Amino acid sequence: MTDKVDSGAGKPLSIRDVARIAGVSRQTVSRVLNGERYIKPSTEQHVKKVIEELAWRPNSAARALATSRSKAIGLLVSARSHYGPFSAAAAVDEAARARGYAIVSATLAHEDEASLTDALDAFLAQGVDGVVVIAPQQRAHEALRTVSIHVPFISLQWPDTPGDRAVAFDQREGARLATRHLIELGHSRIVHVAGPQDWNEAEERMRGYLEEMSARDLPTSPPVLGDWTADTGYELGTKLLGGKEFTAVFASNDQMALGLMHAAADLGLHVPRDLSIVGFDDIPEAKHFAPPLTTVRQDFAQLGASAIERLIADIEGRVEPAPTEFAAPQLIVRASTDAPR
Repeated sequence: MTDKVDSGAGKPLSIRDVARIAGVSRQTVSRVLNGERYIKPSTEQHVKKVIEELAWRPNSAARALATSRSKAIGLLVSARSHYGPFSAAAAVDEAARARGYAIVSATLAHEDEASLTDALDAFLAQGVDGVVVIAPQQRAHEALRTVSIHVPFISLQWPDTPGDRAVAFDQREGARLATRHLIELGHSRIVHVAGPQDWNEAEERMRGYLEEMSARDLPTSPPVLGDWTADTGYELGTKLLGGKEFTAVFASNDQMALGLMHAAADLGLHVPRDLSIVGFDDIPEAKHFAPPLTTVRQDFAQLGASAIERLIADIEGRVEPAPTEFAAPQLIVRASTDAPR
């Protein structure tokens, strides 16, 4: 990015030129650009007015030299094609840009230490100030714990230990909410269609289901493993529903719930009269399913904002790295669930 206004000698305006025109020091202009708190409001307003009048945009390399920061954050995502990681990545990108940070993005090709190290090295070569990692697979999470990261970082996944630098949804509590809703409607025979075993979120949602069933002294059957897709939800549904001995299903995500609803319709079962179904994620289409899907909503905008706020605080040295912060999910009740008949 280059500056838009010349200094008068055929060169773009520098931060020193802006400081001279505003009648302040270069350090003051730098503090205004970085949103630092310890500056007089009148001075900040004056400098911003001069910048606006000059239509000046700071050169990123010059800014890095002036502040020892690049105002860039590396965003590493290992499963961008799935709704959760994609939504989390979009939320992080939006939150970072709102704080004046550019996002340098990469997708992890393989969930191993070598691939993770290569991606992080590429980020560091570009001078990023910090890194956000969205790697929900257990292999990627284990690799993250073995590599050296020389800048502040935060992950958006369920932590292995309470001291991990992470912001995550409380997946287990979300699953308990979904299961509890079915139990309180009167269901006692509830099947769980789980996500892939190598995903932390799938594991936590399964645990939440099992914990809630156990807390109510209700029998459980082994969770049925899926792969997050509607196709697999449909295939599992045609097998499970043929000899149905249950009245409700908690699916680990909305796509698999959609496949289950399709299978139920093909087998002549009515949702929710013959079968109640709860999903997880509240994808935008969930309210348009037939019937609209009861599900667990995750506020990805809140997650992204929390992650970026904590990372920037770490980058700027304002706080010590804090332990994991958990965001609460919300149960959204729609027409796919009802009392058993």
